[in-house]
Amino acid sequence: MNSNLKALDVNENNNISITPKLRFPDFRGAEEWKAIPLNHLAVRGKKKNRDEKIIRVLTNSAEHGVLDQRDYFDKDIATQGKLNGYSIVELGDYVYNPRISTTAPVGPISKNNVATGVMSPLYTVFRFKDGDNDFYAQYFRTTGWHAYMRQASSTGARHDRMAISSEDFMAMPMPVTSAAEQRKIADCLNSVDELIVAQARKLAAIKDHRKGLMQELFPGDGETRPHIRFPEFKNAQDWEVGPISQFAQINPRREPMADESEVTFVPMNAVSEDGVLAIRQLRKYGAVKKGFTAFRDADIILAKITPCFENGKAALVRALENGVGFGSTEFHVIRAQKSCLPEFLFAQIYSDKFRKVGKVSMIGTGGHQRVPALFVEDYKVSIPGLPEQQRIVDCLSSLDDLIAGQTQKLGSLKAHKKALVQQLFPFPKTVEA
Repeated sequence: MNSNLKALDVNENNNISITPKLRFPDFRGAEEWKAIPLNHLAVRGKKKNRDEKIIRVLTNSAEHGVLDQRDYFDKDIATQGKLNGYSIVELGDYVYNPRISTTAPVGPISKNNVATGVMSPLYTVFRFKDGDNDFYAQYFRTTGWHAYMRQASSTGARHDRMAISSEDFMAMPMPVTSAAEQRKIADCLNSVDELIVAQARKLAAIKDHRKGLMQELFPGDGETRPHIRFPEFKNAQDWEVGPISQFAQINPRREPMADESEVTFVPMNAVSEDGVLAIRQLRKYGAVKKGFTAFRDADIILAKITPCFENGKAALVRALENGVGFGSTEFHVIRAQKSCLPEFLFAQIYSDKFRKVGKVSMIGTGGHQRVPALFVEDYKVSIPGLPEQQRIVDCLSSLDDLIAGQTQKLGSLKAHKKALVQQLFPFPKTVEA
């Protein structure tokens, strides 16, 4: 089928609503939007990196857009000697990465706002004829173009990559309205993006402050006193240093209950990377007592598999139904004893240092590596008296509350942006935005 006919078919089948739900007051009486093939608005970038004149390698991340590869991977993945024939991507060009993922189900399209560089020849590069095109940078963050990509792609595509010809890609129908309305929409959404970036930076700064405070409030390796101590504890005894097993039980035995008792079930994906249980399910004790890990209120659950362990999948569980919970067998359970507050112990376990050292201890191969219980038992922690523990816990909790509040604000801004996008752009009726 001719690519331009495919583009027309999308409109004729009403898979694209040509007018958005919301228009700014100045444009409510304006002409309806049109759908025009991409190849009428933009041209493909076909420049190749001959003789490796350009050595800056860019990548198109589904989450972050176009980035310098060194910043994204912390190292050069594509190196000199291998860049001949790579596609040249100039500042202002757009790039389509055909690799699909959960966050980019048909692959991401992003605008290059970094610098001129090169990318894999597997990527499609194109440039709008009109240089004022932030409108389309915003549009490609929506799902409005996904239906066409699925329709135009080859049925024989690899499971991790879209297979679409350059001709079909450039025939993609694009929403078009007046330059003034496009600019108004782009300015509105760009301003929200700026607020999101500012909020994200503020959140990152608070998290960095908390990490720095942890380094000051807890003794360093080989030390028994922290660098900073609250005034009322300056003359207190040195902290006790010892393995976690000295202050807690590791993977304690479960306590029997009646089979009909309700308990909280916690799958691995219920534990967020912020140490919070995002999902709770109720199940009967009899249905989960076999084949699952048991824990109770005030226990610490810790992922022992990669990459969950590396991502900080750990939580101090509270408010469990009947005080009992069950979860994945890939959890270690840590139960603090009377000389140690659970919150204080969790602060040392839920840390970059713990994960860094734990990663080295992993046993197994490939994706089946696990942190052994012996590592958890032997990991050294520092424990002061209970009053000082409580003082530190209160301090860190206040920061955690601040982080939670800022995280919620960031989430609200992102939700607001998503709602605006759903209103300001036309979306396929068969695709949920």
